[in-house]
Amino acid sequence: MMFCESSLKCLTALLALTATYVSALSVNRARQNVIQQYPEEPLQDIVTWDSHSLLVHGERVLFYSGEFHPFRLPVPGLWLDVLQKIKALGYNGISFYTDWALLEGKPGEFSSDGIFDLEPFFEAAKTAGIYLLARPGPYINAEVSGGGFPGWLQRNPARLRTRDQGFLSATENYVDRISQIIAAAQITNGGPVILVQPENEYSQADPDDPEFPDPVYFQYVQDQYRKNGIVVPLISNDAYPHGYFADGPPRQEAAVDIYGHDGYPLGFDCAHPTTWPSGALPTFYGDLHQNQSSSTPYSIIEFQAGSFDPWGGPGFVKCTQLLGPEFERVFYKNDFSFGVTIFNLYMTYGGTNWGNLGHPGGYTSYDYGAVIAEDRSVAREKYSEAKLLANFLQASSAYLTAVPQNNSHAAGAYTGNADLFVTALLRGGRSEKTNFFVIRHSAYESLATTKYSVTLPTAAGNVTIPQLNSATQLSLHGRDSKIFVTDYDLDGVTLLYSTAEIFTWKRYGSRRVLVVYGNIGEYNEIAVKVKSKNDVVEGGDVMVKSKGGATVLGFTISKTRRVVNFECGLFVYVLDRSSAYNYWVIDAPNDNTTGNYTSVKRTISAPIVRAGYLLRTVTVIGDCMEITGDVNATTPLEIIGGAPNKLRILTFNGRALAFSQDSSSVVTASITYNKPALSIPDLSTLQWKVIDSLPEIQSTYEDAAWTLASLTYSNNTARNLTTPTSLYASDYGYHTGNLLYRGHFIAKEARSTLKLTTAGGSAYGHSVWLNGTFVGSFLGTAASAGSNSTYVLNLTVGQRYVITVLIDNMGLDENGEAGSSQMKNPRGILDYSLSAHAQSDLSWRLTGNLGGEDYADHSRGPLNEGGLWAERQGYHLPGAPIQTWNSSGGPLQGFNQTGVAFYAADLELNLPSGYDVPLSLVFSNSTAPTAYRAQIYVNGFQYGKYVSNIGPQLSFPVPQGIWNYNGNNRLAVSLWALTNQGARLEGFALQAGWPVASGYDFARVGEVQAATWSKRPNAY
Repeated sequence: MMFCESSLKCLTALLALTATYVSALSVNRARQNVIQQYPEEPLQDIVTWDSHSLLVHGERVLFYSGEFHPFRLPVPGLWLDVLQKIKALGYNGISFYTDWALLEGKPGEFSSDGIFDLEPFFEAAKTAGIYLLARPGPYINAEVSGGGFPGWLQRNPARLRTRDQGFLSATENYVDRISQIIAAAQITNGGPVILVQPENEYSQADPDDPEFPDPVYFQYVQDQYRKNGIVVPLISNDAYPHGYFADGPPRQEAAVDIYGHDGYPLGFDCAHPTTWPSGALPTFYGDLHQNQSSSTPYSIIEFQAGSFDPWGGPGFVKCTQLLGPEFERVFYKNDFSFGVTIFNLYMTYGGTNWGNLGHPGGYTSYDYGAVIAEDRSVAREKYSEAKLLANFLQASSAYLTAVPQNNSHAAGAYTGNADLFVTALLRGGRSEKTNFFVIRHSAYESLATTKYSVTLPTAAGNVTIPQLNSATQLSLHGRDSKIFVTDYDLDGVTLLYSTAEIFTWKRYGSRRVLVVYGNIGEYNEIAVKVKSKNDVVEGGDVMVKSKGGATVLGFTISKTRRVVNFECGLFVYVLDRSSAYNYWVIDAPNDNTTGNYTSVKRTISAPIVRAGYLLRTVTVIGDCMEITGDVNATTPLEIIGGAPNKLRILTFNGRALAFSQDSSSVVTASITYNKPALSIPDLSTLQWKVIDSLPEIQSTYEDAAWTLASLTYSNNTARNLTTPTSLYASDYGYHTGNLLYRGHFIAKEARSTLKLTTAGGSAYGHSVWLNGTFVGSFLGTAASAGSNSTYVLNLTVGQRYVITVLIDNMGLDENGEAGSSQMKNPRGILDYSLSAHAQSDLSWRLTGNLGGEDYADHSRGPLNEGGLWAERQGYHLPGAPIQTWNSSGGPLQGFNQTGVAFYAADLELNLPSGYDVPLSLVFSNSTAPTAYRAQIYVNGFQYGKYVSNIGPQLSFPVPQGIWNYNGNNRLAVSLWALTNQGARLEGFALQAGWPVASGYDFARVGEVQAATWSKRPNAY
């Protein structure tokens, strides 16, 4: 038995602690018997649940998941690359949305071929060993155009996301088709899908929606999926933990199987990346869950892992800083303190809003400040920190049944220091004995360093730590949080306590390996419940004493690694945090039933490897070990657990390595990195060709093929018409990209005033011409979604004129509130007046992408093309006949008048095999007073929109597969000058990131198969 000093203060604290512990144990025993009662007979028996966790094939599973949207990376050959990088974090799940707007661009015509086919995604998940949470909506939010609603819903008069039959009927085709696709990929059919979320954040409503929250609507949505073969559990994601449609008790009408909610505690203020406002850390989630849905696992379906960034924002570098490693340590561990066992981090890989798929509040990049950058690199520190956290939980089976305690008295608990906040998760099931203690500053945003001791309950009694050195204290430095454990089971060897944080542990026969870490300069202790002989075999400077039947190790964290070997076969590795970042736990393939899926028990013998940039897979066959991974520098390779006892062959990415192996089976080797020579084309030297992409401003231009704006009504319920005929673009099937209007009239006075109300979403702009003469532009601001502009027109009475208006449509608004008409906010011309003229004096025609909903290029989907003349001709596609165009210095030379020029050139790439080389098209920040807008197209894919006067995005990553890395590529740029000073790109370059030698088979990526140019007979 170990006791603290016999002072009155200590005795008082001990008595209070003991009372709390006994009370908690009684609560635990009561909660242990709470098991989910299905409302009806389960539809399958593979994926089940109780109050603690999911169970798959009867085994408890921690669903630790990252959000990834395959539609934001339109290269199926790269999906496995991303999934392996997520798997390497220790995650075993992915949550993914599907985007209705991309799959049903025309009512009744669902298309999921090519880059929109989910089958390769499902296969990649199975290969990687990733379970899937499918989130098909129909509404998904997700910062996509319309929140996933297709533009044609703008002309549906129904109230969206309600029981209105007009809306429900509109969703039927999409839901039928997508649910059948998902149903075929369920685990019951051998696929990776184990959870499905109907609807999305059905958590707020328009004040005029009297039924909200509507069980009739919510049950209808669930029934849509059930009738199409979805049998795995249905889970919800309340945007805030209101408890809507939770199972109770008492169970609500239309309750989902498992209730979950979202959480974005720091919001989206990337402009202040070091500011953590007081009171933003949620401390009530655990107690609220017990009240709302105590019979289901505590589930956070979206927890903040980054931030979107608006037009004119500070950029994703600052978002990465705001939601960086410190955020992960404090906020994620706070979630762990509530016992979350279904945990999804939004986003884990963001990707790109290519092809106009984003909503108007965000620009092309959807990097999100995620752990995996938009270019798929994993060099961010927050990636490594996330790996430490996930691996700890995956190695801690007792966590799945540990019972979180009430936070009412957490300030000062266990430490006697009110500046510290400790939340306990105490032992759960009868066979479990492990306790977890999450410690942080009570003022979570504090930057202070706090010294303290802590008294923790153990099987050997209450222990005050530190024990070994009365002159030394534990310390918590600023925005940090730690998880201490007591009675932690290492499969037969008990860790009585540890203040050093556990990265992972594994067992290999009679040998166990435990890896712990801490911050440099911090003192920590570990107590192992053995009296056997131990040796400090590496690093030294470790105090070792026997106390009360345990061996206690005391040490101050430094860059020097310490390894302690216990006679019982336990090897303890003590690391500093940054060194721990270089360690990996990679699941070896399992049997045919479980595949390569992670669970806390099946991976007890997974290899632990110290390596560099990334490990992907480990395979052990007899006395051979095959490792694949990525390196960006020459790096040591050390296998501290999991190698065959007599390793004969070790390969890395298929190449044999020289290695040594010691008596403890630890293997050491070195991986050599050779940086390749890269030849990246200079865009200024390309043979650029140019063509006018705004012939429509000429009075002689013939627009008879355009759509006549003849509708005298609109079913759009967001705004009443104030013009004789509707000029809302979506009323005529134009939902994406640039919009063009031509208004014909005969002048009635010599000097008229044109008042024009337009809307295009945040950061949009417009330009106006009269018979080819530039009239003026609205340049746009980050916040402006619409404008009222006034222009003076000099006319000749009796002469015919045409007003041409070019409007940048930045995407459709999302529809976060049920019953609202937000996504119906129209795009185009909303109102106009011309002095001395009636509105009816003007006859309008309009156009957008060629064909509107009968879009020309199905391979790239309904949103990729806008209404520019060159786009309507398909001139952005590879193979377009640019040879007949005018020669040009390219967009770097530009032009000196208003209008739109379309530039195109071919470039050859020949990048080395065996390397992942990220490529980005990079603009120089504009210093010129002119305003312009540029779109970039790579082999037909619109992969960037740059707005010079708003920003902030300058670098536009474009992945392999969109680029042909070993062959010819077509690069095109549309350049729209909004002033009569013209426009040119001050800088425009193709830049390569650091080449990473990779074990991924990038030969499998290839160039995405998509349509090439052919003459469009109906183009105008």
